Amino acid sequence: MRSLLKTKTAMALALAVSAGAAQAEGDVEVLHWWTSGGEAAALNVLKQDLEGQGIGWTDMPVAGGGGEQAMTVLRARVTSGNAPTAVQGLGFDIIDWANQGALADLNKVAADEGWDSVIPAALQQFAKVDGKWVSAPVNVHSTNWVWANKAVLDANGIAQPTTWEEFTAALETLKAAGVTPIAHGGQAWQDATVFDGVAMSVLGPDGYKAAFVDLDEAVLGGDKMKEAFDRMAVIRANVDDNFSGRDWNLATAMVINGEAGFQMMGDWAKGEFLNADKVPGQDFLCFRFPGTSEQVTFNADQFMMFDQGGAVSKEQAALATAILSPSFQSAFNVVKGSVPARTDVSDEAFDACGKKGMADLAAAASSGNLFGSMAHGHANPASVKNAIYDVVTAHFNGEYDSETAVQELVDAVSIAK
Repeated sequence: MRSLLKTKTAMALALAVSAGAAQAEGDVEVLHWWTSGGEAAALNVLKQDLEGQGIGWTDMPVAGGGGEQAMTVLRARVTSGNAPTAVQGLGFDIIDWANQGALADLNKVAADEGWDSVIPAALQQFAKVDGKWVSAPVNVHSTNWVWANKAVLDANGIAQPTTWEEFTAALETLKAAGVTPIAHGGQAWQDATVFDGVAMSVLGPDGYKAAFVDLDEAVLGGDKMKEAFDRMAVIRANVDDNFSGRDWNLATAMVINGEAGFQMMGDWAKGEFLNADKVPGQDFLCFRFPGTSEQVTFNADQFMMFDQGGAVSKEQAALATAILSPSFQSAFNVVKGSVPARTDVSDEAFDACGKKGMADLAAAASSGNLFGSMAHGHANPASVKNAIYDVVTAHFNGEYDSETAVQELVDAVSIAK
């Protein structure tokens, strides 16, 4: 299996290095990892917008929900001197590419379009480097969501849980009924996404910031962190035996199809429910992970514009303008499950989960409870994030008990930072 994966990666890299040759003059070549049904439907909104302006789209999808494989392909392309026009990016990855001088200057587009006044400061810190706009934010995702099959919960007399105790009681009820309590995919970024919500619920906002932004060893190694790992062990005991390696959207499908009761996943999961013609409140429930009702952990998909050897191209400027237009921000995020990156977009077209997401984001931003997600590269650099991934996944797979995991976490972060 490992050799097969290596072969597939090598093939992807070989294709990646030569991919730019297929790009026609006047097109944009876009590297991204939006390959699930709901994601592809959302991306089509952007393709159609550009086609209406006479700009073609050369698609370069690289499967892998956390984007790690896409970044591997990107490095190969940049190393070969053949960077794509635009690349989906997250958090500190954008800052890293900007610091390498690889990204184009979007300041003129940003000034013409008034980005500074409509894009929240929390997003700007990942879209601007040394005063220069280098990427165009597409959306804001929040990661501390729970998704539930309403019919499964109703059939088992389960109300929407609001506390950890109510949640664990619901898990026990589902397990006793022969239903998989939690749909999960055993990939490092998915384990970390769950841990994000669990840690916020146990540590609280101050503790979360101290641990994952400030990298405070006393908090990383404290009793509260052990409690977070203890709760992860409870979650591990309530996933099915076949979770290892499962893609996130296949876990979402388990909830959609009534094979599982809950999934802890970012709001991109909603796109899968909508793509399956499910209605929020009627077919599925969306709510914050118990204990995090006032906090929002976020990531923001952005498109980095790579330097093509001079000024920003006409096509790059058109792509950036299209991404930040209010009409696109509404149309795209309605389909994607996320909320707009602009603060002046109406929630009229959004469903109940979307309206809640927009309201939660605004409230968290105004109360100081909006935090970049550790799991999605918005709390610390990739080296630290990956070190945390390793410990969380090792614990989830039974390699460490909670006490050992806490010490391993302190050591791993100390080495990585």
